[in-house]
Amino acid sequence: MSLTDRTKPTDVCLNTDLYELTMAQGFWESGLADAQACFNAFFRDNPFDGGYAVCCGTGQIAELVENFVFEDEDIEYLAGLNAPGGGPMFKRGFLEYLRDHRLDLTIHAVPEGELVFGREPMVRVEGPVIDCQLIETALLNLVNFQTLVATKTARVVRAAEGHPVSDFGLRRAQGPDGGLAVARASYIAGASSTSNVLAGKIYGIPVFGTHAHSWVMAFPSELEAFRAFAKSSPKNCVLLLDTYDVRQGIRNAITVAKEMEAAGERLSAVRLDSGDLARLSKEARRAFDEAGLPYVKISVSNDLDEYTIQSLFAQGAPIDTFGVGTKLATCDPQPSLGGVYKLSAVRRSPEEPWTPVIKLSEQGYKRTVPGVQRVLRYCDASGRPTGDMIVVDDVAEAAPAREMVDILDPYTTHVLSGEPSELLVPMVEHGRRVGEPEGIEAARARCKDALMRLDSAVARFLNPQTYPVGLERGLARLRAELAREERAESGRPTA
Repeated sequence: MSLTDRTKPTDVCLNTDLYELTMAQGFWESGLADAQACFNAFFRDNPFDGGYAVCCGTGQIAELVENFVFEDEDIEYLAGLNAPGGGPMFKRGFLEYLRDHRLDLTIHAVPEGELVFGREPMVRVEGPVIDCQLIETALLNLVNFQTLVATKTARVVRAAEGHPVSDFGLRRAQGPDGGLAVARASYIAGASSTSNVLAGKIYGIPVFGTHAHSWVMAFPSELEAFRAFAKSSPKNCVLLLDTYDVRQGIRNAITVAKEMEAAGERLSAVRLDSGDLARLSKEARRAFDEAGLPYVKISVSNDLDEYTIQSLFAQGAPIDTFGVGTKLATCDPQPSLGGVYKLSAVRRSPEEPWTPVIKLSEQGYKRTVPGVQRVLRYCDASGRPTGDMIVVDDVAEAAPAREMVDILDPYTTHVLSGEPSELLVPMVEHGRRVGEPEGIEAARARCKDALMRLDSAVARFLNPQTYPVGLERGLARLRAELAREERAESGRPTA
């Protein structure tokens, strides 16, 4: 989907928090319009108490940058905003600066579908500090939710053990745009289809759907409803069994399936949407097999998630496909990723070297990593990732680094083997897209491959093994030194 298909370009640049604009005005008025900054977007903890996350949303960043422009109506709207203390919130000179302003950003990001881990950069943004601030909210809005949905979907697909999973979450999603984001991210992460017809049109995702309980209730009897639907949609006939009584529904579905056979058609599947899905699916499978209808598939829905699906298979449920709605679209039980966007380096002009900066915070786990960061992923001979090392060029050792300091525990080190590759790749250079847009199928294939190569101990749901993420030793020293300097300057203890 184009970011501007359903909105005007003006809506892209105003899709931001107000403080991004007030800070931008402050930088402009302070003479820092050309000052350079480097920001990193990352999350601190893997979602769902899991061992990984699936990067998603980064494929739309280039389009966001290219469409980010303040038009006349945006300027007039901002000119009409009043400050709480009285008077215009924005100065006319600043608004004229924004008029038709184009972002001069260079952005590196993790490709969509690749796996990412807590505290390592997913996106690195470099350029004028004003531009870096202006894009912050929209960028996080793109990446945070889609990464969360993709991760949830990957877990559900893993639990489904190769059986198709369809996104049924539109009616429970957070608004129309949320529904589109769910469909897009879930497909990248392995869902086979979506019920969202608009997402099918925009992204080319396969769409799926048949009938609801209301269809059955609209007819004098369930059998008549089934017959009518089979006549109307013989090539897409999935009958919902639990409007009244499942066992009678099974008998009626068998009757209709036999009638369809006589007419040269086949009943595709039946769906269960309530009750003991393990027991009822076994009863349905047995009944259809005994009736000589082994090709009729069993589909289930009803507030499913990875744990429910895992439990159903543990009970031997003969289920062929899953429709996952509410808990996928809302990412139950974790409604947000918690991704953040932090400044890591500054310089007065593009000709000067970068000066690394650090944020300490009152909470130690919020301490940031300084410098213009890269992420090196090490893989063994089979292609299985073994660890990610965060490095910066000006402190990297002459020889390829093999030892890193754990990003959370400075007393723990990891020695990595294999050959490293760059995780962050160029997406935007000086405000222009790098290369051709990548299709959604490429991201989907990347995700499938990445999940296949992930250590099963890291991928498991319960108490997953922690995937090593750390700092190159020189960067770890730099971080510690900056922290000591900042604490000494503030008069606080340096321990």
